[in-house]
Amino acid sequence: MKFTFDRDAMIKEIAIAQEVITNKSPVSILSNILLIAENNQLVIKATDSTLKFTTVVPVDIQEEGRTTIFCDKFMSILSSLPSGDVEFIQEDIEVTIKPISKRFTAKLKSQTSDKFPEIGTSENVPFFELPSKDFKEMIRQTIFAVSDDRNRYFMTGVYLVKNGDVLTMVATDGRRLSCDNKTGLNVPDFQPAIIPTKILQCILKNAPDEGNIQVAVIDKSIFVKIGNLEFSSVLIEGQFPNYQKVIPENLTYSIMVNKADLDAALKRTTIMVDKKVSRIIFRISSGELKLISPESDSGSADEIIPCRYDGQDISMALNFTYVTEPLKVIDSENVVFDFNINEANEGEEASITKAVIMRSEPAGDYIHVIMPMNY
Repeated sequence: MKFTFDRDAMIKEIAIAQEVITNKSPVSILSNILLIAENNQLVIKATDSTLKFTTVVPVDIQEEGRTTIFCDKFMSILSSLPSGDVEFIQEDIEVTIKPISKRFTAKLKSQTSDKFPEIGTSENVPFFELPSKDFKEMIRQTIFAVSDDRNRYFMTGVYLVKNGDVLTMVATDGRRLSCDNKTGLNVPDFQPAIIPTKILQCILKNAPDEGNIQVAVIDKSIFVKIGNLEFSSVLIEGQFPNYQKVIPENLTYSIMVNKADLDAALKRTTIMVDKKVSRIIFRISSGELKLISPESDSGSADEIIPCRYDGQDISMALNFTYVTEPLKVIDSENVVFDFNINEANEGEEASITKAVIMRSEPAGDYIHVIMPMNY
């Protein structure tokens, strides 16, 4: 096998292959990429056995063939070279890499392609199109809320479901839930799917903000095409929780606070929070929100910021991570917390013990549900 390629074009594709590969051992075939040179193009494939990646790079082929090489070493060599054309020559198990503009030669050992896992083809898979910007937004606003508890494997992915003309993406770890609903996307019906986060992270990193991407959910797999890039992944099996029951309704109280004020105050007050507990107190009174870091071995902190609220004094304890993470993806000047309260006896402070909804103002497609903590 022999071909010539542009170093800069190749390095972009190999960088994506590196994201997919998790086994970095040079003795494992899963640390290799499969190269297929034919019809004046180079097909590159990579997999970690669950996530699969395929791309096509234009090359000048002098001799067709296929082989696999250690991805990390190939990437290290390419990164060290200047821009320009590079020769790739395979003879038996030895691969020679020679930049045209330098008197440099690197030799890599290859492994035969018949040892590489079968990646298959997406031919005849029923793809549908989605606006890339909308799909990336749905991922960004939910992916951080997945569970990291492997005993609850069905919550370690993001749930994608279509109800009528509404496309919904949901993630939860049992203590908080993020949900984004999009309408008007003209998506055909498909079976609900629990999508592993790794393929979603690849989409976030590699999909453009403009144009469409192609998606297919079929059997136990999801396929995504982004230009010349194609990703596919095995879906997570299991029954996703009934997320609609978790989302509270008929919430009658709310506070509105400036997003930048809240973000800055949280960064300061949480310095003193015990990270094993991650608890911060929201003490709400007319026109004021006081953030309190409870006393810890290090000390304590508090800060008062203005808010829009006119009612009785109330308090709630929240895991501050469950507030700071959605703050990063809420795209509005103000943030609203909706809730109901437990009525208190005269002279006592009311409290919030049931789920709180955190959202943008004005309300958009996205909500974040948080279960308060005891304090």
